[in-house]
Amino acid sequence: MSVDRAEKVDQETDWLQLDPRTVLVRVVLFSGVLAGAALPTAFGLAGSRPLWQAFAWVAAGVALALAVAVDVVAETVRFRRTRYRVGRERVELHTGLLVVQRRSLTRERIRSADLTANPLQRVFGLVKVRIGTGEHTSGGESTLELDLVTRAEGERLRHELLARAAVTAVEDPDDDHTLAVLDPRWIRYAPVSFLAPALGGAAAGAVMQVSEWFGAQGEVIDWIGDRFRDVSVTWIIVDLILLATVAGAVGALGLWVEMWWNYRLEREPGGTVRVSRGLFTARSVSLEERRLRGIELVEPLGVRLCGAARVDAVATGLTESGDDRHTDLKTLLPAVERAVADRVAAQVLREPEPPTGAPLAPHPRAARTRRVRWALWSVLVPVAVLALLGLLLTPVLLYVAAGCAVVLTPVAVVFALDAYRSLGHGVSGAYLVTRSGTVRRTTVALQRSGVIGWTVKQSYFQRRAGVLTLTATTAAGAGAYDIRDADRSQGLTFAAGAVPDLLTPFLEPVPTPDTQEARSTDG
Repeated sequence: MSVDRAEKVDQETDWLQLDPRTVLVRVVLFSGVLAGAALPTAFGLAGSRPLWQAFAWVAAGVALALAVAVDVVAETVRFRRTRYRVGRERVELHTGLLVVQRRSLTRERIRSADLTANPLQRVFGLVKVRIGTGEHTSGGESTLELDLVTRAEGERLRHELLARAAVTAVEDPDDDHTLAVLDPRWIRYAPVSFLAPALGGAAAGAVMQVSEWFGAQGEVIDWIGDRFRDVSVTWIIVDLILLATVAGAVGALGLWVEMWWNYRLEREPGGTVRVSRGLFTARSVSLEERRLRGIELVEPLGVRLCGAARVDAVATGLTESGDDRHTDLKTLLPAVERAVADRVAAQVLREPEPPTGAPLAPHPRAARTRRVRWALWSVLVPVAVLALLGLLLTPVLLYVAAGCAVVLTPVAVVFALDAYRSLGHGVSGAYLVTRSGTVRRTTVALQRSGVIGWTVKQSYFQRRAGVLTLTATTAAGAGAYDIRDADRSQGLTFAAGAVPDLLTPFLEPVPTPDTQEARSTDG
């Protein structure tokens, strides 16, 4: 079909509107925000006045805001001025009143159609559809968002748009099957994540903030003081840390349930991997396998100590234009047993054996020495500062410095040795594998064909130690993956062999006795 004829066919396609209930959803959400702000405001305005008067003033303000109906009018206008259509060649979206926006995506470039719905939207049976091309462009021109349509319409759009993208894919009888489903036992890894202590601190801060809203922060502090009146300061700190840890663990469990309930990872016909999950906010993320360049196994320290790992996708277009709001789209599998993670990684990559489980070449002892030195310096500098302040101000800081040196030095050395043991690189079939990190260890299996360049970095201290850092550049994932502190000759030889003809023109052969003898004979 010619371009002119295709455009004519697209123009004959009917324009569609968003679901009318999108206005009601926005109004309900706006009313909830007003009500949430009204409650602490009412208590703050109460003062010496009767509480009912404060609530009456706040209720009058809320009623006035709704009576003016600014939000209702704005949402109604947005609904009436927003329309979309899916033609044979393009997907178009027109919106705006004063500033009219007309955007379109070529269907052959579309690589994803993701559905999300928060609890309120699920009550009304609506979803947000995010259509993406998987390309990094400025201004967000690589995505279109339909906010909101019915779930049936969202599923229809997803199947129609991705079926178009998969026309050229080779059909495989094994394409339509489930790769992983939720195992409730995976929840045991939630409390050992880094999120737990953060949630514990957030819970403590929330208690103090809410008590301040209601003018009861002093009473809360006094109540806590009464509970620990006969307890030493040391045990007060320990008890508060334990309480925050428990609160964080409970919060992590709840967040895990919300994020991963109804989890399912499946391969659909045409070469598309789909992740669906969520208890209150339902998410459905589709990833075209042509965009997939590898797999990343992520092992935070607590998760790794429990023998588990998370699986992320290394693919193009998951975080478009540097938008970090969608970085969670790359997660294919939550923290699970390492054997399960390796198996799912192999299935996603269509490999008989997981590349992430391949044996890796160790790095030279100079890499270990460098990490031990970094660890010792990280302890020595603050200890020296404390000691200096102790000499100038108070001897108490001298004892603090001595305690820090005794406690932190072995801990730092242990982390340094673990960081060295985590270093490794190798080749597993069609994949380049690199591993590094200790607090957050990552193992990346990257398609060798997806490497578009090498960056060789060598600092002054690395030159003295005979090591260097190789960075594999790719258009997917983080864009660059490091092989840290590899032996100079070993690393360059590995890079030249892993991706042939990419680094070879820049390497000079090392003369050997045989080559030198041959040159002298020719001379």
